[in-house]
Amino acid sequence: MKTQVHASRRKPARRRFLSIRFMLRISAWIAALAVFWCAYLLWVINSYELPKPLPQADAAVVLGAALWDNEPSPGLRERLDHALELYKQENVQYLILSGGYDHNGSTLTEAEGMRDYLLKRGVPADRLFLENDARSTYENLLFSQAIAKKNGFKSFLIVTHDYHAPRAAEIARYLDYKETEVVGFKSKVLKTSYNQSREVLAYTKWKLDSILLKFGFQAPEASF
Repeated sequence: MKTQVHASRRKPARRRFLSIRFMLRISAWIAALAVFWCAYLLWVINSYELPKPLPQADAAVVLGAALWDNEPSPGLRERLDHALELYKQENVQYLILSGGYDHNGSTLTEAEGMRDYLLKRGVPADRLFLENDARSTYENLLFSQAIAKKNGFKSFLIVTHDYHAPRAAEIARYLDYKETEVVGFKSKVLKTSYNQSREVLAYTKWKLDSILLKFGFQAPEASF
């Protein structure tokens, strides 16, 4: 009788031990996959190369970033300066400035702040098209595409930073952009480690959002 009691006590303990061991194995596999995924995305991000020579296109789509007190932040100024150089060198004839309100206290949309910056540097107003609603890279390119179609633009340069370029290129392909190159450049003012880490999260979210979109669901709003 005692033997039966001891055996019955051992069985629940053994089940708990096996359950804990199983959960530890699952956790280890999840951690390993997460590390592999992050390493893969970092490789993708750092594999980007600027197209040489830079092609000509009808328009450049300048992807927005934060305004500080209605003025372009240092990172956004870099994007605008590169877009301005493309315009001056006649790589593009028009600039589509894309970005909505970022809700950080600015009373202008990102696109309006970008327009004001470029007007002060001599770009004629009729060469600038504003997209004032986007809150994510996907929306930047989706809403800019509508402006492009309305105005007959068929070829594009997408202006952003190099760490952002692979995701922007993938989204452009998803949206069926034709004759498009992403012009990504290294920042002199942004912290590489911070932005690449943030981009890993943003790229992961895009992968999940793209699955939702394929099944007809609306991608959650985001600021990436």
